[in-house]
Amino acid sequence: MKMMNLKRVAALIAVMTACCISVSAQQQKIGIINLKTVFDGYYKTKQADAQLKERAGEAEKVMKGMREDFEKARDEYRKLIEGSNDQAVSAEEREKRKKGAEGKLSELQEIEKSVVQFERQTRASLEEQKRRMRDTILDKIRELVNARAKTAGYTHVIDTAAESINQTPVLFYHSGQNDLTQEILTAMNADAPAGNLDAPAGTAKETNSAVKPLPDVFSK
Repeated sequence: MKMMNLKRVAALIAVMTACCISVSAQQQKIGIINLKTVFDGYYKTKQADAQLKERAGEAEKVMKGMREDFEKARDEYRKLIEGSNDQAVSAEEREKRKKGAEGKLSELQEIEKSVVQFERQTRASLEEQKRRMRDTILDKIRELVNARAKTAGYTHVIDTAAESINQTPVLFYHSGQNDLTQEILTAMNADAPAGNLDAPAGTAKETNSAVKPLPDVFSK
């Protein structure tokens, strides 16, 4: 008798558990969004990308001037070294050229220090500008998604473009239902000036990648 009661209780618990799981599943309403499409398609992302490229281009011009100064000083240093070993001139002249070479070497070292410092500071500044831009845009996307999710009753909104640490897709399948991508992108670009949406979404690729390295002054 007790065994029958236990079986009935176990069966009742199983039914109640199944009902709870079913109700819980029914209460879930999941939305999806392709964050990369929204991020890249936002007109301010493209503006920020253009600003970063412009600043990087200006830095490259400065680096080019530094490279030219370095190469010029290096050539002068080599000539002074060669001259200090020229046995056709007096010992006094060779010593004079040797001291000149030592002074030119100090100049080369100062140029090198300036170049390294400029490159480090410029790269850090560009990375910081990119980070601030990215965070500002993501905050705006999150604000719009949260508002839309609350209105539509979504319990979760999943990024279909998300990848794992191994660069594999986090989400392998979705039906395409409850896709907020175009709705959010349209809202993001609602105040875009005329002509800012001519380029298709996804063209601002370099904004999401690492800042392009500055040229190596000592590569030649």
